[in-house]
Amino acid sequence: MREHRYHIDMPHPPERIWALMQDYPRWTEYAPMVIEVEVLWPGDADGNGLLRRVIYQMPFGRRGSALELVSEVEAARGYTYKMISREPGNDQTGRVRLEPRTDGARLHFEERYHLTSAPWKWFEGPIYGFINLQNEKSMRALSDWLTAHPEYRADLA
Repeated sequence: MREHRYHIDMPHPPERIWALMQDYPRWTEYAPMVIEVEVLWPGDADGNGLLRRVIYQMPFGRRGSALELVSEVEAARGYTYKMISREPGNDQTGRVRLEPRTDGARLHFEERYHLTSAPWKWFEGPIYGFINLQNEKSMRALSDWLTAHPEYRADLA
């Protein structure tokens, strides 16, 4: 079992960060690996039970996809997700949390994964090292995107 934890301070209010995180068509504008996000099921009024398919770019021109089930949603505060694998035991879990601060917000990200099938389990470290780096780039780019687009949800600024 591997775990990745990361946080970044952003000069934006949690509500504005949250709005962009829920704006799935815009993920492709700041997340370097994301090609498309398709909402398969919207979940309840709060977003609990949301099921999304994330299509992403992999090394060597390959594409991958992840089915992600969202739960424990607290608007402008965070959510938990489970990436559902085809193989039992290969599901990954994660949590995104926004901590309000006087100068903006701190975004906390954590993900747990454990590959059980060969040959992938032999390359788990390098695979997730690459993915972790891309996730961190996405979070920095999310903040940069909001800075570059002050008109986006200015009502939440």
